[in-house]
Amino acid sequence: MTDLKFPGGLSEIAGHYDAILCDVWGVIHNGRQAFDEACDALTNFRKAGGKVCLITNAPVPKAQVVDLFEPLGVPRSVYDDCVSSGDATRNVLVRHRDKTIWRMGADSGWERDKFLYEGLDLTFGEPDEADMLLCIGLRDQLRDHPSQYRDELQPGVDRGLPMICANPDKQVRVGGKLLWCAGALAEIYEDLGGEVIYPGKPHSAIYQLCLERLGDAAEDTSRILCIGDSPATDMRGARQQGLDRLYVGTGLKEHGEDFKAEVTDLLADYGETATYAMTGLRW
Repeated sequence: MTDLKFPGGLSEIAGHYDAILCDVWGVIHNGRQAFDEACDALTNFRKAGGKVCLITNAPVPKAQVVDLFEPLGVPRSVYDDCVSSGDATRNVLVRHRDKTIWRMGADSGWERDKFLYEGLDLTFGEPDEADMLLCIGLRDQLRDHPSQYRDELQPGVDRGLPMICANPDKQVRVGGKLLWCAGALAEIYEDLGGEVIYPGKPHSAIYQLCLERLGDAAEDTSRILCIGDSPATDMRGARQQGLDRLYVGTGLKEHGEDFKAEVTDLLADYGETATYAMTGLRW
């Protein structure tokens, strides 16, 4: 961990990189409002000739991710493209059109979740007739706890149903509150002995989509920087892809006054490393 650097701003290291893969929730907004300094930093990086592809574990396609930006105050100047776990999940679902799918979603009315599979001509069914489980999240993120789903998930494990986890994140911060995500249910499913397919971070499918979108800017991967707030997804995923990584402290973890010591301990707790760390993304 002795190599971890603490730049004062992105401008100090921007010249080393042609492209950035930047997490969304916890880095450029918190679900309630944009982080203006972070948005300015990415805008300035692009003005200097760099390319930015946002990379998020949101279980919806790109269009639904960016639809939230204007109300939150995230300007269009922040990014060139955006890739979501929802995009990568749709690619997995396309390969399983012949299967009957049991849905477990974040919205019991399916009004938001439908974008994940809209237009794919999938067949949905009850757990006892399904071939696969599509886990989008908890039905009630505000009141439910993942442990409440253990008995509900057990029959899927017993029947050998693979789970497609549309959002590998276990929690996300909305304003000042942490909410549970699909990754927490996937962890239980694996603990019960079930198989889980993860299209999103920290797994490779979503990174490959980003590199495709970046085009020529991704030719030299040593000049790509990944930015995120999660050791378990952002830092781990970037490390597994052999990419440099910048941890920012504006997301899942609330840091105190000794940021350097806290980040060092936090990364060690996860068995992860970072190239850089900043209290928040700024230019």
